[in-house]
Amino acid sequence: MTSSQADGKRKDRQLPAGRKADLAAYVTSRGQVTVAELAEEFSVSIDTVRRDLDRLNAEGRLIRTHGGAVSNDVGAPPDQGLGVRLHIRASEKDAIGAAAARLVADGSVVFVNAGTTTMAFARHLRDHHDLTIATNSVVLPGEVSPSSVRELFLFGGSVRTVTQATTGPVSFRPTANGPAMEVQADLAIIAVGAVSSAGYSTSNLGDSAMMFEMMQHANKIAVLADSSKFGHRLFARIGGLELADYFVTDREPEGELREALAAAGVEVIVAAA
Repeated sequence: MTSSQADGKRKDRQLPAGRKADLAAYVTSRGQVTVAELAEEFSVSIDTVRRDLDRLNAEGRLIRTHGGAVSNDVGAPPDQGLGVRLHIRASEKDAIGAAAARLVADGSVVFVNAGTTTMAFARHLRDHHDLTIATNSVVLPGEVSPSSVRELFLFGGSVRTVTQATTGPVSFRPTANGPAMEVQADLAIIAVGAVSSAGYSTSNLGDSAMMFEMMQHANKIAVLADSSKFGHRLFARIGGLELADYFVTDREPEGELREALAAAGVEVIVAAA
């Protein structure tokens, strides 16, 4: 590239439209970036980057986060805030939620863990009736139609504000000082952070304990994960693939994961777009 061409390219990058296009492409290539990183890369002020990110977020070309942005094309980084994760792969999660809702029988007891995919599941329960739902999500009860439930319980524990969920082993007490009670569900709906041939995992030990206990107290288990989580492992292992009866996702698993799910006897349900 000649010096005049380089100068021209630098000038193009300072134009708002050209800079925004380059910035969006840069975020897509990196997956997750900070405002400071973008300001240095594009030689503009932090305020300018913030304005560009706000515009790109409004146009749906990336997802604005506190202090930066993440790409629409990747799954949410571990422990990303709930507000960010709600906008990532939203259509895939909605399809998965709809497919998982079809596994629920009227009048049944359902455990549901916290997550944006399970929030989509909860919204698709509107045509069900007489359900008992127990969850560790602080926000999920607001997604459930009142006409669908007979009773709704929130599992106790410390609250993680980033996920708006209680964590730790399942604890159910009818009163603050009452005895612990054994609970049992017909179906557990568990959204996980990653799935590989080694099993299901998430980023937080307390969350993994809550998920595992829900699974242990359910007659049937459906694990939910979109295809961006295939082939990954996170810090806290929940358990092997054989824990689940159903694996609900948006795309047919391939290769090693597909073979491992089949060997574990897990029924794969691919949600229709």
